[in-house]
Amino acid sequence: MAASASSLLAAAASSSCAAISPRLPRGAQAAASVPSPSRHSCASLRASPARLHRSRFVASASVAPAMQPPAESRVSTVVDVDLGDRSYPIYIGAGLLDEPDLLQRHVHGKRVLVVTNTTVAPLYLDKVTWALTHNNPNVSVESVILPDGEKYKDMGTMMKVFDKAVESRLDRRCTFVALGGGVIGDMCGFAASAFLRGVNFIQIPTTLMAQVDSSVGGKTGINHPNGKNLIGAFYQPQCVLIDTDTLNTLPDRELASGIAEVVKYGLIRDAPFFEWQEKNMSALLAREPSALAYAIKRSCENKAEVVAQDEKESGLRATLNLGHTFAHAIETGAGYGAWLHGEAVAAGTVMAADMSHRLGWIDESIKKRVVDILEQAKLPITPPETMTVEKFESIMAVDKKVADGLLRLILLKGPLGSCVFTGEYDRKALDETLHAFCNN
Repeated sequence: MAASASSLLAAAASSSCAAISPRLPRGAQAAASVPSPSRHSCASLRASPARLHRSRFVASASVAPAMQPPAESRVSTVVDVDLGDRSYPIYIGAGLLDEPDLLQRHVHGKRVLVVTNTTVAPLYLDKVTWALTHNNPNVSVESVILPDGEKYKDMGTMMKVFDKAVESRLDRRCTFVALGGGVIGDMCGFAASAFLRGVNFIQIPTTLMAQVDSSVGGKTGINHPNGKNLIGAFYQPQCVLIDTDTLNTLPDRELASGIAEVVKYGLIRDAPFFEWQEKNMSALLAREPSALAYAIKRSCENKAEVVAQDEKESGLRATLNLGHTFAHAIETGAGYGAWLHGEAVAAGTVMAADMSHRLGWIDESIKKRVVDILEQAKLPITPPETMTVEKFESIMAVDKKVADGLLRLILLKGPLGSCVFTGEYDRKALDETLHAFCNN
């Protein structure tokens, strides 16, 4: 596939996720054309649930009342990431960049550094700068525009952020703002975690991939030549502002890439959401506003609940990486940027489903539904021909989920919406899957 930027025109013990049912909205009504899925029946792990969708913001103990959106706000949904005194809101709605108060309430000092790239800057940098400074003369905004693409997600590029921050003499009360897709969000967040040993930052994701996944939960980092995201930190933002209007400038390929992560949530923990996707995939690809808004909302709700219970990926949170071990090997082996992250995740998810079936952990029908929905989303279901068994094995050996020399994987197990994170599997099944998907 031709190289493409990751933030284009819009910018081990065994742990089971089957034990957690996705928490549904309290008193929420989905759009008329979007049915709300029923709650799974499971009482195992419902402690500390994330507070989910509300038609209007309700202040809680962990979120100051001053954060309430204005009465005429365009915010259609607020999803809270419940992390005690580090809790923060995810604002979702159309036209949110036209509401200066939403951003300004999360800027605590007088200096802001917007980190963006060469593709997103011409589209949204001026609007974000306006939103940060409108009727607020005390705030000054600097910006750094990075080259666009996964291949630039490295230390050399991130140093440009530090260079600009030092040159601008930013202090510890400054705020970094990530404006772009997953690459920008990861690099800006990592830079914020390290500059002056930690400054505030805000996520403004402009791709579907970033809106449903990478901007939420505080994972930040950069790539190493031998492996994706091997260098980074857990560092939470002050807020995530998702203006769904930014998807209007997102290329079709990038939109499909984001859908791969949406599919993931249904497979690992939210069967009704997966069934909704099967019925509404054509609406998502056609950018039907209510369908996209619902997919973003449910994805954020699912991730927020998992992060609230396992912020630093001791077990449960790892299940959010279904297919990612195979996917990261594809991205690294094919060359960063040759495949979009979601494209690699789609192929990796099919490989994980294939291995799960070989282990006898899921039936043939679930494997087929995985393939069918990803094909419907116009995503690849096999890795590139350049990926060999040996290349997979050598890259996967340095994956972040390796512990004590044991590669742990997220695999589907049981009915739809159930999975496990485990190193306890028959190695023969992994070998068979790799040989089935590789030419040699």
